[in-house]
Amino acid sequence: MPNDDIKKKMKKVHQFRIDEKDDIVDLISSLKDTGFNAKRLAVACEIYKKMIQDKDCVKFFGLAGALVPAGMQKVIHDFIKEGFVDVLVTTGASLTHDIAETLGYHHLQGDLSAIKVDDSKLHNQELNRIYDVFLPNKVYEGIEDFVSKLEIPDENMPISSFLKFLGNKLPENESSILKICAEKNVPIFCPAFTDSGLALQLGFHHQNLNLNHFKDMLTMVDLAWDTKRAGVCIVGGGVPKNFIMQSLQFCPNSAQYAIQITMDRPEQGGLSGATLSEAISWGKVSEEAEFSTVISDATIALPLILWYLLKSKSTN
Repeated sequence: MPNDDIKKKMKKVHQFRIDEKDDIVDLISSLKDTGFNAKRLAVACEIYKKMIQDKDCVKFFGLAGALVPAGMQKVIHDFIKEGFVDVLVTTGASLTHDIAETLGYHHLQGDLSAIKVDDSKLHNQELNRIYDVFLPNKVYEGIEDFVSKLEIPDENMPISSFLKFLGNKLPENESSILKICAEKNVPIFCPAFTDSGLALQLGFHHQNLNLNHFKDMLTMVDLAWDTKRAGVCIVGGGVPKNFIMQSLQFCPNSAQYAIQITMDRPEQGGLSGATLSEAISWGKVSEEAEFSTVISDATIALPLILWYLLKSKSTN
């Protein structure tokens, strides 16, 4: 395309002002006409809104990273509660931390100098550090006590079925991800489940347990295959991202809507930093898809997206 044709499609960058009467919808609307990741965030918000409004869209939500320790449990819970997620794919670590909070244990916050503490002293005090958040060893002891008393009805069930069973066994809680997924019949897939403290404790106390990974894989492919339109929101990357994307790759339905929130870079070839544009070459994302990659800490971007969606919902 000639350069003069490109220029004709351009418009001025909006030098926006924040008014004291503005809300999150006003802010996001203003950011759409800016640049860099402010614009990418605004586009992501609008894409997610379209996913929700599209009644034929199945919304796949990939969740990696230590978001529950950072205080994002209820944010994720509310994405599910509000119907903004149809299928959740996450890590065993996320579920472990979710169970800890649901059972009444808590992650502890440090001050801004917390990352400079002596980790040897923390070890001696039985405190585990996640950047500037801390988790006492007794939390794992509480999870183990809960896990050891489970009466598992089928030792060979798919992991997703087990996670629904687990969600139903947890006490009532207004923030639990596992609990709200069980209540709303939102399937949770955890393809690397054994890579977690929760799975280790299950293995120790239920040594005949042999949860079926392959049934989950085939169920995920069926979900991707049967949807009229697929939408994906990838938070972080890793195994949850690949599990969603590989299902779309082998189906006729590549994603029509795609959002990714990541801090990783694409240059080293890793999946977590791979662009959504690159996914088009694999057939995971449609050539006609609306997509936005937001280079941001998910603890900043994800609450803003939820806030925007909630406010947009209330004004429609």
